Amino acid sequence: MNRRGFYQPQDAWVGDLIPYEEDGVLHLFYLHETRRTPKDGMPWLRVTTENLVDVDERGVAIASGGVDAPDFNIYTGSIVRDESGRHHAFYTGQNPSRTGADGLALQLVMHATSDDGMETWTRHPELTFGATAGYESADWRDPFVFRDEEAGLWRMLITARHTDGPARRRGVIAQCTSTDLTTWRAAAPFWDPRRGVAHECPEVFQWGDWWYLVSSEFSDAFVTRYRMARTLAGPWIAPDHDTLDGRAYYAAKSAALGGRRLFFGWIASREDDSDDGAWQWAGTLSVLEAEQNADGTLAFHPPRELLDTFGDPTDAFAPRTSIAAPDAHAQLISAHDVPDAFRLTARFEAVAGTREYGVLLRASEDGDEGYILRLEPGRGRLVFDRWPRRSTGGEQWQISGDVPFAIELERPARLEGGEHVLEVIVDGDICVATLDDAVVLSTRLYDRSSGRVGAFVDDGELLITEFTVRPRVHSDIAPIAVALATAHT
Repeated sequence: MNRRGFYQPQDAWVGDLIPYEEDGVLHLFYLHETRRTPKDGMPWLRVTTENLVDVDERGVAIASGGVDAPDFNIYTGSIVRDESGRHHAFYTGQNPSRTGADGLALQLVMHATSDDGMETWTRHPELTFGATAGYESADWRDPFVFRDEEAGLWRMLITARHTDGPARRRGVIAQCTSTDLTTWRAAAPFWDPRRGVAHECPEVFQWGDWWYLVSSEFSDAFVTRYRMARTLAGPWIAPDHDTLDGRAYYAAKSAALGGRRLFFGWIASREDDSDDGAWQWAGTLSVLEAEQNADGTLAFHPPRELLDTFGDPTDAFAPRTSIAAPDAHAQLISAHDVPDAFRLTARFEAVAGTREYGVLLRASEDGDEGYILRLEPGRGRLVFDRWPRRSTGGEQWQISGDVPFAIELERPARLEGGEHVLEVIVDGDICVATLDDAVVLSTRLYDRSSGRVGAFVDDGELLITEFTVRPRVHSDIAPIAVALATAHT
């Protein structure tokens, strides 16, 4: 199931990623989730890529230790290389049958090394260690190791929880230090906000004059967030818009490549392959690129390599088409269905005071059903919606009309006057929308597998300066020309 740019292993799913770059090659270690019952132990697998869209499957990197081992499940960690050229993998070991004093499964930091370019790994069980004093033994995971050249030592950041305090505010990023990658000593917490259940998959990196701290959480929101500081000692500043994506994109970690900063996360699948299904853990690999703004804040978008997998554009609507509805709804719908995989570029200029506008995906001929990406200038947000929504009965009023959109898929956006661009990639059930090359919203499209595209406006006027569709090059489905649409107002 290797869609270009969206890798997923056969009959399995991509969990948390551990990206590592060396000599221009990205090694993407990942947690291999099979969802089998009974559980068969979670290994790290590895793929490599040089162009961000095509991968080479390299098989199992570090296998499950077995049903009796402390690393029956191998969870997230990090890769570093020492001055001798040896690679070190630090990872989380967990076995449901091995519990601590609280009766919960222990989480342990474990260590393996490779002397053959990461082809094989040797475990070092004697170097395993659990939570240090003051931290819960069942939350001691995701070791991220990096070199602090200024201090002349290695630092390890660890997802942890204090043993005291309100249960949902014990999350902390603990810290250990080492001079030799072998002996680790407890240090003061790296970040201790006393907010959130846990801060998963932490990492730090320096970019120019700024340091960035990235972690994922599932407390008040299920997202990957970042903080920024001038030094490793902080203080860590929360930017106005501190998330990489919405609910569907999780556990993103990054690597540098040729001066670029690339994030690797997964787009979650949903139970029963249904739009109403609960989000599941693990899914499909998705890559986002960060851009550093003048003030140090970050903007996110898919890498150009992914956009370039789509072919030449076809106008769905004539350039500079206007639709107006001062106190109503107006829309344009394409004359034909679009391919299963396509890239849509929509450039809009909304008249001041326009309440909302956006695009329709896989819409019915009359535009009444389909998926909706809606821009709401007054509320400063991009949201994902769909019709029909869930119904609770057969009566006309029993539709979920009081649900304003898919709540977990709201993205903050600056929608001041002027041109705004929505770039949307759809590939099977994957959808990644980007506003103004800065704000990303990823999700799944399950219930409607085909349909048309469209544009709409509510209570205002919209000038469409571009509305083009590009088919996926080498797609299994032949490119379909999108004819000029007819208007429905």
